[in-house]
Amino acid sequence: MKTIGIAAHSAEGGALCFITACREGGKLLGEHNHPHIVVSAIPMSLSMPGWNTDDHETVAKYLAQGVQQVADAGADFFICPDNTAHIVLEKVIDTLALPGMHIAEVVCTEIKANGWSKAALLGTNWTMTGPVYKKILDRMEIDCLIPEAATRQKIHDAIFNELCNGEFTEATTQLFVETIETLRQQGAECVILGCTEIPLIINEANSPVPPLDSTRLLAKYAVRESVSENKHGLQRGWIPVKTG
Repeated sequence: MKTIGIAAHSAEGGALCFITACREGGKLLGEHNHPHIVVSAIPMSLSMPGWNTDDHETVAKYLAQGVQQVADAGADFFICPDNTAHIVLEKVIDTLALPGMHIAEVVCTEIKANGWSKAALLGTNWTMTGPVYKKILDRMEIDCLIPEAATRQKIHDAIFNELCNGEFTEATTQLFVETIETLRQQGAECVILGCTEIPLIINEANSPVPPLDSTRLLAKYAVRESVSENKHGLQRGWIPVKTG
């Protein structure tokens, strides 16, 4: 089996990804079993000034450190359970120490496999209005719906001020549910939980449409890759994503 490297950005998303990978391993390999997993956690506070000023070089420096740490610990490939981070990872993937699995490729592959053609997208402002999901959805001929500007800002603020700090309130959960319902009425057949902390409050039980949990899907696909016979060696870049 190949060793999975989790290059965490936020603590909450990284922790959820880790425990999910362990549980998915148990399903495939038997009780208490899972692929070898190594985790790095460069403090997200170091990257926040770069995010807030569009200084992606600063963000890239710290993301690269995280990937290098899991490479040094023996990882064969890395995953980053942070959707927004992929804006920067896409720019530097060919310079990183390991090949990576792209979170949006995983999620969009699941959407296509389910036959949906119109997806809602929730996440940070950078994720909702940025290129990471849009270009992949466009390539797969899937329409993307996002909230209007004022709601986007409320969601963005809730992610950083509450969810990333492990704070979960009924009011914020209701904000997300109502936003999904609005997008459902606009034609959304599913919703991408495009921030790795959103699945901590939104799930199949309270979402008006089927949710695509980017964190857990990434971990699930990473475990499949780990136990596969695919060989990537020292190759850099993105690992091809396939359903299976």
